[in-house]
Amino acid sequence: MVEQQARGYWVILSSFLLAYVLAIVPLTGLAAWLRPEWLALVLIYWAIALPYRVGLATAMLAGLGMDVLEGAVIGQNMLALALVVLLSRLLYQRLRVFSIGQQALTVFFLAGVHQLVCQWIQTVEGAGARSLWFMLPAITSAVFWPLVLVTLRRARRHFEVY
Repeated sequence: MVEQQARGYWVILSSFLLAYVLAIVPLTGLAAWLRPEWLALVLIYWAIALPYRVGLATAMLAGLGMDVLEGAVIGQNMLALALVVLLSRLLYQRLRVFSIGQQALTVFFLAGVHQLVCQWIQTVEGAGARSLWFMLPAITSAVFWPLVLVTLRRARRHFEVY
């Protein structure tokens, strides 16, 4: 039993580390604007799949790590991801029975909330965007949601993470 729990934490931690790597890979031009919110996608998945193991504390720690990696204001991603996970946990029973399209639409909304909170904090700081281009990651996050869902579900079932 203890070995299975340890294996579960290893799988969850590995998915977060991969999300961090994908989030900081250097991209140029339009690709940088289109980068999905990988960490938010992984957090949404685990908050839906294992709501009793991944919650607000996980979101806050993951957000703090992302703040450090991005060089953002400390607390920016922490607040945004905590809000995303809170909303995900409120909706998790519905999200589980939604079709992939409905889930993607909900992920668009959740990633949009993340983007809006981060943009709001950046605007208060004086570095906010002057257009709606900052919302593009919400669209690409919704597009990549089926891939993230299938990949993490297979990993969870393969490694028997419960």
